[in-house]
Amino acid sequence: MMELPEAYTISKQMQPLCGRTIQTVIANKSPHGFAFYNDDPKNYPALLEGKTIRKIKSVAGYVEMETDKETILLGEGINIRLFEAEEKIPEKHQLLLEFDDKSALVCTIQMYGGMWAFPKGKMDNPYYTAAREKPSPLSDEFTRKYFENMMAETKQTLSVKAFLATEQRIPGLGNGVLQDILFNAGIHSKRKINSLTDADKKKLFDSIQKTLQKMADDGGRNTEKTLFGKAGGYKTILSSQTLKLKNPCPICNGPISKEQYLGGAIYFCSNCQKI
Repeated sequence: MMELPEAYTISKQMQPLCGRTIQTVIANKSPHGFAFYNDDPKNYPALLEGKTIRKIKSVAGYVEMETDKETILLGEGINIRLFEAEEKIPEKHQLLLEFDDKSALVCTIQMYGGMWAFPKGKMDNPYYTAAREKPSPLSDEFTRKYFENMMAETKQTLSVKAFLATEQRIPGLGNGVLQDILFNAGIHSKRKINSLTDADKKKLFDSIQKTLQKMADDGGRNTEKTLFGKAGGYKTILSSQTLKLKNPCPICNGPISKEQYLGGAIYFCSNCQKI
């Protein structure tokens, strides 16, 4: 799933699209039960065709594209690929934007994903609102004081995973990037907030910033794809790749465990991340 580092990477890779004009829009060519649009996708061509891309940026785990008066928002679960004019475009897709140079941006989904197009300022989505309003861990506004105040205002019996990866407390930080964040901090997903010492909280804050920055600087995680269909350059410590390659813990050389917890898989070293 696209999370903060991938949205950051893909938005940077998309910068050459700024100045290109959208000639053709095809939305919902391959209907999918969990493809989400903010309006009838049949209306997307009238809204977007003939419009020029002016700005592209990441907003937490979203990629946001702007024309003069419209916004295109691509969210979690979307596979975003850019195809040049001579490349073959896949037959199945949920959104296609063809530009004046015949290149095409193609969006597909496997599980679920949102592809929204709307006049600027006309998107009433609480997740998007939170992503725009809350500070990114990659920004200077995400301070230790901000983080610890947020933690203090949260129910103290919550697990660390529930605190970090639910309720949009830190938009763009999901279960995927959480695994390496917690490993680098030496904290188990199931630890309760009220069990964390001041030293633990500092390690956790530092790990959020440093791990996410490393993931972004390296071009996203190797478990996800870039705009050009290649794996990201950040080698995950704990992920499905860890078990597939049978990699031991890089610190103690012990086994890596996997469990299902709060709707997703967690990976951990029992020696280095004790409950």
